[in-house]
Amino acid sequence: MAGGDELKLLGTWASPFAIRVKFALALKGLSYEYAEEDLASKSDLLLSSNPVHKIPVLIHNGVPVCESNVIVEYIDEAFAGPSILSADPYERAIARFWAAYVDDKLLASWATIIFRGKTEEEKSEGKKALLAALDTLEGALANCSDGKAFFGGDSVGLVDMALGSQLSWLKATEVITGEEFFASDKTPLLAAWMARFTELDDAKAALPDVDKVVEFAKMRQARMAAAAASNN
Repeated sequence: MAGGDELKLLGTWASPFAIRVKFALALKGLSYEYAEEDLASKSDLLLSSNPVHKIPVLIHNGVPVCESNVIVEYIDEAFAGPSILSADPYERAIARFWAAYVDDKLLASWATIIFRGKTEEEKSEGKKALLAALDTLEGALANCSDGKAFFGGDSVGLVDMALGSQLSWLKATEVITGEEFFASDKTPLLAAWMARFTELDDAKAALPDVDKVVEFAKMRQARMAAAAASNN
């Protein structure tokens, strides 16, 4: 660990928000202790570390830092290594905008498709919203990358981490629905970006196996269906 720093990450293996923190830690070359949380029975450490009792939480030398994008920025500022955010204030603002868009629009869309949508109409609306969000991100990638490999330019930045942390879930959604969302004929820049991102060593280490995510999602769907049937 850098300079004797003690780092501990509280998360769950399937959480996109914990995944992006893992990626940031890997990018900086930091070692850390990882604690898998059971969100049905949260640890005393999680309850005492985050006032809203959510993961992920990064504990640095006994001090907790909460909320994934805040943690990523903290890691960028606190530790040496490749920069995640630009030194330019405007470029940082743009990156924060698109990272928030990814979480607000993209995650909500695939979650509606496989979890939140109770009717076929709601699931269909989720698919439309997902495709619209990806189309918007195709334009954002063209503008932010300036023809380079990533949203962050030549190297991975905050937006790459926000989107990249959801790739296993997006691919799992494709498997579950039988539809292709990252289509090279519709969003060629994003399709090429995904291929590059998933080949990164840090991404391979942080991203969960898609088949495992599919299995997890189907188990959760079954539990939700059983609970709904019981309530009815």
